[in-house]
Amino acid sequence: MTFAFECGAFDPRLMRSGTAALVWNSATKLAERGHTVSIVTPAHGHGRYLRERYGARATAFADEFRMPFVLDPAVWRGLPSRVDVPLRTGALHMRHQGVDLYFLSNTYLDKLHETFVPDAEAEGHDLSFFKELVFQVAGVRFIRQVLGAAELVQAYEPHQHYLLPVALRSAPGIPVVSTVATNVPINHKVHRPQVEELLALLGAEADLDVYADPPEEPGALHEVLRRYLPSTLLDPAGRPGYVNYHSLVLEFASAVDFLTQGQNDYCATFADTPFEERFRRLTVSEVLRRNAGKAFVGGCAVSDSWLRREVAKGHRRDFLAGLGLDPSLPTFYHSARYAPHHKGQLELFQAVGRVLDEGLEANFLIRCALPGTMSQQELPPCLREVTEKHKNRLRADWEMVDEATLFDYASAADFCVFPSKFEMDTFLIAQGEAMACGAVPIATLQSGTRHFGHAFDWAEQAEATGFAVARSFRPDDDLLRDRLAERIREAAHLFRHDADTCTRLSDRAGRTARQLTWDAATRLREERFRRVLAGAVVPDDPETLIRRGWYDGLDEETWAAHRELIASSAAAQGRPRECVRACTGRPDIAEAAFRTAYRAARFQVCEALLDMPGRTWEAHPVGRRLRVRERGGRAEVAYHFPHAERVELFTPGADSPADGFGQPLNRDGDAFRGSVPGPLRDCPMVLLITLPTAASSGTRSTRFRSTEPPPCAVRRLRAAQRSAASSDR
Repeated sequence: MTFAFECGAFDPRLMRSGTAALVWNSATKLAERGHTVSIVTPAHGHGRYLRERYGARATAFADEFRMPFVLDPAVWRGLPSRVDVPLRTGALHMRHQGVDLYFLSNTYLDKLHETFVPDAEAEGHDLSFFKELVFQVAGVRFIRQVLGAAELVQAYEPHQHYLLPVALRSAPGIPVVSTVATNVPINHKVHRPQVEELLALLGAEADLDVYADPPEEPGALHEVLRRYLPSTLLDPAGRPGYVNYHSLVLEFASAVDFLTQGQNDYCATFADTPFEERFRRLTVSEVLRRNAGKAFVGGCAVSDSWLRREVAKGHRRDFLAGLGLDPSLPTFYHSARYAPHHKGQLELFQAVGRVLDEGLEANFLIRCALPGTMSQQELPPCLREVTEKHKNRLRADWEMVDEATLFDYASAADFCVFPSKFEMDTFLIAQGEAMACGAVPIATLQSGTRHFGHAFDWAEQAEATGFAVARSFRPDDDLLRDRLAERIREAAHLFRHDADTCTRLSDRAGRTARQLTWDAATRLREERFRRVLAGAVVPDDPETLIRRGWYDGLDEETWAAHRELIASSAAAQGRPRECVRACTGRPDIAEAAFRTAYRAARFQVCEALLDMPGRTWEAHPVGRRLRVRERGGRAEVAYHFPHAERVELFTPGADSPADGFGQPLNRDGDAFRGSVPGPLRDCPMVLLITLPTAASSGTRSTRFRSTEPPPCAVRRLRAAQRSAASSDR
């Protein structure tokens, strides 16, 4: 059985996100393989359409209960601390392509019929914000009364089903497999009194005390992290009296399903991001580690219907000419829901505007489906200006359309551009669809999407499919914008002057995407579902433990057999004790580890290796990087590190970049310089260092180097105390 907030990929009118395609294709493929599959989902106010279009019929199910909303008074100002809402839930049933669908309907589940998902801004003033929570409670009650004989429940998105694993374990004893389709922040929390009330309503128990985080650590670094990280979308601002719901899912689900190996790796450690150091200190990281054996990769894919479509002869020429564009020019394509920061659309339009202003001769096809409640006039001015200014080169459309229309656009493109940010994407079906048509990708070097092969150097590696741009965790990223413009120019040049390479990349892109099939993904999930039902335990893999820095799970034999891998992993992750242990008696390993740690700005590891006896290699200097000089009421700051690409300064007491909270330092040769109001004597400072990776793709690193290919991009946040003991001075 499937539990999903959205599943209507069989009808564009019922689809709002890529998760719907994942749900629907997974369900229909399991049905094709002989399994009995039911989907429980909200009607979202479309009951009449379902009856008229698909013949859905009302079931005998009728369930009345009082839904308790326990409100945080610090958020829901002016409202009582508790509101009980009487609800009566009914269900429509229809059978489509071998799957039984049950659409639940009540006052709350029928709200937001245009957007489906509550807007985050509704929190604090509109109870429709709790629509997803109502679905969890109504869904559990429906399953118990109607589908209690189900063998297993596959539930999509932890933030939309965190009550299910503990509730269904209590009664009727159905195992739940949690599928993580999107990367919602793992430290996201919900109001604990609300969770306790609903667990009691559902007759379920969980000791929520064990999921509390330790007290916040003092110090400049931790203060800056708490203030800065919410802007990266990696770690929401904390609220007292809240509990991490991912911990509930990790603890009580029988298995946790990821769409790609990159997504699984990313969510295990958040390596190479500004959040990594803080994540290690959170309780959810411990919960994840002790439940690591539950994680598996179920996969995702391009739909069979898309792969079966054929491109008509002359389609590209006729389609572009029909839009009033020149078919002789390189054509770039982007397709996604409108999400200017998540999808990198702000930087994309800025880059497109720049290259077109420079006179680049190219076509751009942009499709950004707007939510039903939003008009084009509400788009940011920069987006409207680009579309108006370059009508002869750019076609932008904001409508939700069917698969056939999307295929027409994608199959007319030479390149597809997907500069998504914040690691919120996982498989990214739209990129796979475009690549399956032969479009060469220009895309972010996200962990979750590395399966598409655009991270490799197209000039040197046979598996390369396209061009990479760096990961980004910033709302408005000038480096991403600049790199996008570079990649677009590079691709256009290749199109004009090296047709053979373009053809080779296009063929690789198509082959890569077409290997990602629903048949393969379904077999992976089917195998894991069988293991869950059999109660089989999946053993830890030593190399996975090492790559993730989970050294406590290694025995002495593994330490001895994997010293080089442990040393390089520990050097990249900033783990001096483990690195020194692996390098003891092996100066060759120590030298390689030192170089890895130095380029990754892991200076504590460097210092530990320099203190080892028997060092024989020439080492880079690791001290005296940060210098501060007080002049005329201002503090002049210089940071020396040749491998940095961007350095920003944070002083904990400051409020803005102008006075020293997130001030970019200007590059001056191998140094970065700036000034802030002084004096800074004995004042702690924190530096955010953006590091370029050694990858020939030229993408940047934003914390420290990943140890696994392809190199990941990461961001490094480091405290630099003004003291003689500091390695930065």
